[in-house]
Amino acid sequence: MKRDPQPQHPSSGGKHPPGRQIEALPEKECAAAEDGPPKSPLWVFGYGSLVWRPDFEFTSRKVGYIRGYTRRFWQGDTFHRGSEKMPGRVVTLLEDYDGCTWGVAYELHGDQVAASLKYLNMREAVLGGYDTKLVKFYPQEEETDEPILALVYIATPQNPSYLGPASEEEIAAQILVSSGCSGHNIEYLLRLADFMRFCCPHVEDEHLFSIEEALISVLPCLCHAEEPFAKE
Repeated sequence: MKRDPQPQHPSSGGKHPPGRQIEALPEKECAAAEDGPPKSPLWVFGYGSLVWRPDFEFTSRKVGYIRGYTRRFWQGDTFHRGSEKMPGRVVTLLEDYDGCTWGVAYELHGDQVAASLKYLNMREAVLGGYDTKLVKFYPQEEETDEPILALVYIATPQNPSYLGPASEEEIAAQILVSSGCSGHNIEYLLRLADFMRFCCPHVEDEHLFSIEEALISVLPCLCHAEEPFAKE
C-alpha cells in the first residue's frame, strides 16, 4: 500500500521545530509524578490502543502530540495482543531529542479519575508492564503554546516484556501470527494506522506505516473495512 507524501504541519510533524529540546518537567511536577498522579481534573495521554478504545469514562478528548518521544513497536505483549508462547508487538515511547508522538488526551473529572486510574493500572501497568510519567501535551486544534500536563504510560527496557528494536519486516511477521485476549495483533496495528491517517493526515509516521506496508505486502487480500477504524 502506497501513500502520497503528506505535507508537514509547521508545528507538529515528526520532528521538533528548530532549536526545540526534549520536554523536561519542572522538579515540582516530576515529584508529583513519583508521588502519584495529579488530582481532578486529570488528563491521560494515549498513543496506542487508547486512541480508539479507552474503555473508561471521560469528560472530553483532544487529538494532539507530545514532544521529545518517538513511538515504537518495541514492547512485547503476552496478554492483550499475544501469548506467552507467541508474544505480540505493541507500542511504547522512546526518548528522542527530535521526536514528536501524536495521540489522544482524555480529560477526567471527579469520580472518573479514581475509576479510570484503577482500570488503567490493571490494563497498562499490571498486564502491560508500563510505568507512568507526566508529559506536556499540545492539542491539535488550539493555537496556544501553553501545554496541558498529562499522565502517560511508557514501557521501558527494564520491564520483562520489552523486546526492543527489530526491522519493520520482522515486527510485521510477529504481528501477523500473534493474538491475545483483546484480539489479533493485526487489528492493533491497523487501527493505530487508521487513527493516524484519518485524525492526523498531515503527519507521516514512517515507523508505523512501514510496518503496515510490510504486513500488507504478505497479505495481498487484506483490505481495510469500508468504515475506518478511527471513526468507531
